[in-house]
Amino acid sequence: TPVLSGRLPLISVALVEGRALGGGAELTTACDFRLMTSDGVIQFVHKHMGLVPGWGGAARLVRIVGSQNALKLLSGAKKVDPDFGKQMGLVDEVLHCSSGEGNALAHAEQWLSPFIKGPAPVIQAVKRVVVSGRELPLDEALQTERSVFGTVWGGPANLEALALKPKHK
Repeated sequence: TPVLSGRLPLISVALVEGRALGGGAELTTACDFRLMTSDGVIQFVHKHMGLVPGWGGAARLVRIVGSQNALKLLSGAKKVDPDFGKQMGLVDEVLHCSSGEGNALAHAEQWLSPFIKGPAPVIQAVKRVVVSGRELPLDEALQTERSVFGTVWGGPANLEALALKPKHK
């Protein structure tokens, strides 16, 4: 099974409090989820510096928001406020607090909780099959999914779930 090098095996989240500009904007695209406080801004300002993203931010941005929206954000250096970000799919959730309140992290942890609850090996397996489905050719992604399935089938989390929830009749 191919190893997807450089990919964090855990679910990651970017919490944008205030402004994420240039490299900070690129960093948000490397995370699985992006959350913003109500006063947050993401802006790909590379054009103003005579540059383009250089650490994968453009390629990941295209995958997140599509080529048309990525072109608008990069060529226009458009400011992305929480509502605009949510509308185009760059922002997963707007946390109704501002960056100065100091409770944004608690709000982010609460939002993320349902996605990271559960046995770590299962969460890691979910992450691996999603990343392979996104980045590998379909035949390799299917092979990876079968392989990862085999690592959790009959494992402690699977056996415990089966014991707690018998099949419906």
